[in-house]
Amino acid sequence: MANLFKPSANSAAKVSLLSLAGLPVVLFFTGSQISRSSANTGVENPLSQPIPFSHQHHAYELGIDCRYCHTGVERTGYAGLPQTETCMSCHSQIWTNSPLLEPVRKSYETGEPIKWALVNKVPEFVYFNHSIHVNRGVSCNNCHGPIQKMHITYKGRNLHMSWCLQCHSKPEEYLYSDEKNPDLTPRQQVFNFYLKLQTDPNGQQMGPQEQQLALGNEQRTTVKDLVARGNELLKQRGVKKAQLQDCAVCHH
Repeated sequence: MANLFKPSANSAAKVSLLSLAGLPVVLFFTGSQISRSSANTGVENPLSQPIPFSHQHHAYELGIDCRYCHTGVERTGYAGLPQTETCMSCHSQIWTNSPLLEPVRKSYETGEPIKWALVNKVPEFVYFNHSIHVNRGVSCNNCHGPIQKMHITYKGRNLHMSWCLQCHSKPEEYLYSDEKNPDLTPRQQVFNFYLKLQTDPNGQQMGPQEQQLALGNEQRTTVKDLVARGNELLKQRGVKKAQLQDCAVCHH
């Protein structure tokens, strides 16, 4: 046998076996990275829309309240998209001849709705209710990213179940109260944050969690005192922590 195989064949055989043993790990890691990449999740990838609508211009620069367009966000599971009549309440007076707004004018004349490309969507077997989250003080930015900076809307979070469970397992790390405006309800606090963005761009009137939201991060904190306050807010706002971890909450 010594005449058939050189001593280096032993090394080659060992390397081959080790490579074969490590192949499943490499394939799993590669697949995991691909599935979590923005190419698959769509995170931070702006979608082409029939009209180049800018949240930064409308919500931040002009100060239009989110609820003017997303009328269902406080009361229903679906935040809703604005009807053409809502757009035309302004654009029948301004930018009336803009070619970019031709689809809006055509929709208004024909009654055919504008077909927006859906940016954020959970699977059909998942139930998500906007009103429950907003009325407990969960900011739009927590799930949608820095929406006030988006010229063309993109997906701010991957919306994976593991991401949702971070909050559902430790909601006390996400709830906060506005110390500068203690009389605000959690719902009012959510929308008052956008007023602060306009009047207080340096964040001097914002708490630490709001400052994170302004940067596009989540409103999560691990600061001991803030987490303790979050536990108090769980009771005040009627959030049942054990129920949040029940599969039936999201999967009816």
